[in-house]
Amino acid sequence: MKGLYCRAGVSDAEPKFVIQETSLPDVLGSHVVRVQVKACGLSPLDLKLIGDVGIQKDLIPVGREVAGIALQVGDKVSFFQPEDEVVGILPLDSPCSGLCDVIDIDEHYLVQKPEKLSSVCVAGALRDGLRAYTALHTYARMAAGHTLLVMDGASSFGLMCIQLACYHGVKVLTTSHSPQKHTFLEQLRPSVAKVIPVYKGSSDLLPVVLEETGGLGVDIIIDSGVRLQEEQEESEETKLLPHKHDIISVLGVGGHWVTSHKDLQLDPPDCRLLYLKSASVTFLNDEVWTASSSQQGRYLHILKDIVEKMSTGVLRPQPEEAVPLYEATVAMETVQRHQKTKAVVQL
Repeated sequence: MKGLYCRAGVSDAEPKFVIQETSLPDVLGSHVVRVQVKACGLSPLDLKLIGDVGIQKDLIPVGREVAGIALQVGDKVSFFQPEDEVVGILPLDSPCSGLCDVIDIDEHYLVQKPEKLSSVCVAGALRDGLRAYTALHTYARMAAGHTLLVMDGASSFGLMCIQLACYHGVKVLTTSHSPQKHTFLEQLRPSVAKVIPVYKGSSDLLPVVLEETGGLGVDIIIDSGVRLQEEQEESEETKLLPHKHDIISVLGVGGHWVTSHKDLQLDPPDCRLLYLKSASVTFLNDEVWTASSSQQGRYLHILKDIVEKMSTGVLRPQPEEAVPLYEATVAMETVQRHQKTKAVVQL
C-alpha cells in the first residue's frame, strides 16, 4: 500500500512530496476504525506548526481530510459499525497518509457521513467548515443581530463564513478581490448586505463599512491575512489585503477580530485603539481541536453539525473538481505553493 508523504526541505528549500510504501498493523487497536478512503482533501502543510508542537519526522504524512467506509472496528468502538460511511480529519501526529487506500483512525476523530453527501464534496469542504465554525461560534460568539465583515468572501473559507452567518441571522458585509469575484458575491444578495470591491486601487473599506453600520462599526471581522505596514513594492496579492489599522478602525465597541495572520504585530497605537473599543483579537488556529483532547466532545459536535448542514443545503461549498490519485503529487505541490487553496483526490 502506498501513501503520499512530505520530506521537509533543509533550511529554506522547498519541501518534496514523495510516494512511499506503508503498511497497517496486523492487530487493530481497541478504539480504532479501519477505513477504506474514498476521497481525501489536500491543504497546505504548516511545517513550522508541526515542528513547534514537537513532531519530528523525516516523512510527514500528507492528506488529512478523509471520507470513506468503515471496514473494521476495534472491540471497544461504540460509535461505528462496519459498512458505515464516515468522515473526519486525521490528527497532526497521525502516522497514516490520507491518500492510502486503507487507513487506521481513532473513532474520536470521525463522524457519520450523511448518505446524500458525496465523499468528494465533504472531503474538500470539511476544513473550511471547521474553520468558519471555530471563528464564528467558538471565538466570536456570533449571535442574531450582529454585523459581520468577511474579507475575500468569494474564497472557499469566506463563502462558508457567509453562509453560516446568514443562517444565524447575522448581517454580512464582504470584500471582493476581482471583478469576477465581485459578480459572484453580488449574486448572493440579499444574503450579503454589501459587497465592497478592494481591487480598484484605493480601498473604500472604512467609509463604506461605517455608512452601512451607522458609524458604529462591525461586531465581528474575519480576515484572510493582513498587511502589517505599507511597503513600496508589494505583490498584487498583498495589495488586496487590508491594513491592520483599517481593520481595527472598522471594528465596533466590544467587537471581535478573528485573524488568520500567524505573525500579527500590533503597535502601541493599535493596542490603544483596541483598548478604547474594548475589542479583542483572536488567532484562528483550527489545529487546536486535534492537537488537544480537552474538548474532544465539542469538536465532534462541530464536525457532526457541519456535515449535517452540508447535507441539508445550509452550507453549499463551491464544487471542487476531484483529481485522480496519480496526479496527487503535482496537486499537492500546487497547493503548497499557494497557487491553489486546496485540492481533492478521489481514490
